[in-house]
Amino acid sequence: MTQNPAVRRGFAFYVSCFPLYNSCIMPHYDLCLAWNWEYDRDFVHLLEAACARVGLAFFSVTTENLDSTLAGLSSREISFAGFLDRASESDPRFQPLVDRARQPHVFQINPQELTVWSADKATMHLEFVSRRLDTPYTILLSPSNEQPGLPPLDLSPLGGRFAIKPASLGGGEGVVLKATSLEQVLSVRQQYPHEKYLLQAQVTPQVLDGRPAWFRVLVCDGAVYPCWWDQHTHVYTRVTAEERFRFGLRSLYEVARRIAQVCRLDLFSTEITLTADGRFLAVDYVNDPLDLRLQSKAADGVPDAVVENIAGRLARLVGRNKPARRNSCL
Repeated sequence: MTQNPAVRRGFAFYVSCFPLYNSCIMPHYDLCLAWNWEYDRDFVHLLEAACARVGLAFFSVTTENLDSTLAGLSSREISFAGFLDRASESDPRFQPLVDRARQPHVFQINPQELTVWSADKATMHLEFVSRRLDTPYTILLSPSNEQPGLPPLDLSPLGGRFAIKPASLGGGEGVVLKATSLEQVLSVRQQYPHEKYLLQAQVTPQVLDGRPAWFRVLVCDGAVYPCWWDQHTHVYTRVTAEERFRFGLRSLYEVARRIAQVCRLDLFSTEITLTADGRFLAVDYVNDPLDLRLQSKAADGVPDAVVENIAGRLARLVGRNKPARRNSCL
């Protein structure tokens, strides 16, 4: 029996379209979180629960399922529309996943390019100065591999003691807090010859009710969470509404939001101090990724309510930026 040509064309059309149709019937996630630090586990659970509350599908990628995830993305067996990276900074094996997220239809929380750019303290210092954000008196030094010898330096404006900070290292690595001489500067500068360095005057904060006015301020999607922060114990205490009014701390919010406009990150922290002459100085510019351990589990963790609130805001941020479903099949 001869088959009707129209039927054959219809069958051919069905067959040719089936692969495209099938490629869109795949596990699809609204947010993919890459993480590799065991102490992130509580934050991961909070973020997953926050996503569930707003109807978002959440996918967690660790070293255990990284290879299978990359294979699934390559074969189009899975897809995701939002991405947060908390792993590649310490483990380059996650970089291919970060690269996969650099697509127009994927919403990235703290894109890697902005994270790397804002982590450079020398760059941020210049950006802050250009935006009239107050900072401690600072001298910037070029990397020693680019400029082995230094021009004559007047260290007197730094005071008797000053900090020496490599521009792009985090976690206090390479920082000398109580330097006193040019000889120390020359010696420290050789430890990381590819690093720019900041020589920064030490700051003495006001004392408010027996507590130094030193604050670590977390910022997430426009929300500001100021906390008293003990420089020695690293313990957080939330600034209360009454303290904000009594001590005139509203400028903490303004300074933090201005810093957010500079770095353009969705989630970061900064350190701000109130000086004796009433200035709010940004002293540790932009920190990302954040240590989001819960205070109920670690004495120097972030207050639980702040971490829970951040998880909720991140989920809503992803929901607002979720692309149309058809774009995720590209």
